[in-house]
Amino acid sequence: MSRRWTARLALAAGAAALLVLVVFGGLGSLVLMGVGWAGLALTAAGGWWMLTHTGWIRVLATLLVVAAPLGVLLLYAAAGLLWVVVASLGLWALAVSAGRSALVEDTSPSMTERSVSRAKRPFLIMNPLSGGGKVERFHLVERARALGAEVVVLDPAQRQDVAELAWRAVQGGADLLGVAGGDGTQASVAGVAAEHDIPFMVISAGTRNHFAKDLGLDRQDPSRCLEALTDGVELRIDLGYLHAGAGVPADLSAGRVFINNASFGVYAEVVQSPAYRDDKARTILEMLPDLLTHPSGARLSVRAGSLTMDGPQAVLVSNNPYERGDSAGLGRRERLDSGELGVLCVSVGNAAEATELLLRGRQGRGLTAATARREVVVDADAPVIPVGVDGEALMLPTPVHCRLAAGALRVRVPRHRPGVPHCAPPMNWRRVRRLALTMGQVAAGRGAA
Repeated sequence: MSRRWTARLALAAGAAALLVLVVFGGLGSLVLMGVGWAGLALTAAGGWWMLTHTGWIRVLATLLVVAAPLGVLLLYAAAGLLWVVVASLGLWALAVSAGRSALVEDTSPSMTERSVSRAKRPFLIMNPLSGGGKVERFHLVERARALGAEVVVLDPAQRQDVAELAWRAVQGGADLLGVAGGDGTQASVAGVAAEHDIPFMVISAGTRNHFAKDLGLDRQDPSRCLEALTDGVELRIDLGYLHAGAGVPADLSAGRVFINNASFGVYAEVVQSPAYRDDKARTILEMLPDLLTHPSGARLSVRAGSLTMDGPQAVLVSNNPYERGDSAGLGRRERLDSGELGVLCVSVGNAAEATELLLRGRQGRGLTAATARREVVVDADAPVIPVGVDGEALMLPTPVHCRLAAGALRVRVPRHRPGVPHCAPPMNWRRVRRLALTMGQVAAGRGAA
């Protein structure tokens, strides 16, 4: 019943948005829409020029990004129709939001949980520098030890092999491995846990916590993740592996683990820069112009199931696909146990294609999305290419094989946690209309019976 009325609300709000424009804007409503689309196109073009140029061109492009939407608003205000546009946009936003919510299945499957007994000898690795010092700020070491866990705090002054630490802990009898740190550190330890088939525990003490987000963990208070030690449930999720070079071993665990994604092309080139760790935003802005307009790196090719793509500027292979409703495809993964790799290929050559990508998202020509069950192969016209694996910079021989080990990792999470909300699918007006009318007819038929 709620989905039916939400779909009806979407149709009503969409109709009201158009009605407001026509009634109060009159014949000028078409002009209003044209001006709005032109402003959006100029903003997108300015953003492209800002990313692909330096110096005074970048300054002018930045001004265009600011001036275009501001100019549109001033024109609306001068015509006395600003309130009309604001009201129409508000109604349209409500329509799209309600429509996408109506398309979410009430019975959308979630990852299967199973009850487990408490770990007897949990072993946790904590990075005191992750997330700006969350380990100390939330007293994670003291709290974990009070719950019976053995904790090793990494020494910031020297580089330590976390996989080696985890392996030694397993040899010493540890029956659970956990990490409070970034996604790269988590991936290394997750590989050891999967190899020995013991539970793995994530503590959201990193900066972005992508993996923790997709597991439904509390990212604001990492100490709540420690509840998995006393009242936890277990998820069986997939694990990604990279194999570089011509030969692909039959044993997946021989490869490099990734829990989130592996990136190739433009972003991987940026990650290789020594300055990236200290100032990510500035490094990206400084390097993108040359990388996008004067590509000097290897020319990539991608094979993923039936998809074959030659020459993309950037490729992202993910452990399970990112949600379809996000135009960039990098919002979240609703599932981590689908048994599929996600593939995103970006090819944008000019401002027009950048504008189309902004306006149409995954339907734009510049972005190709696919999935693959067995493997994704990224090759190049160079013997070695840069690869970003969960944010870590690597140089790997080609071709690079990305494969998925379905259900390879046992993850211990708290029984009570924020959870992963159902991802709203892309807006589809035809489906919303069918949902509103069909469900109404079904209800009427039941009433008549």
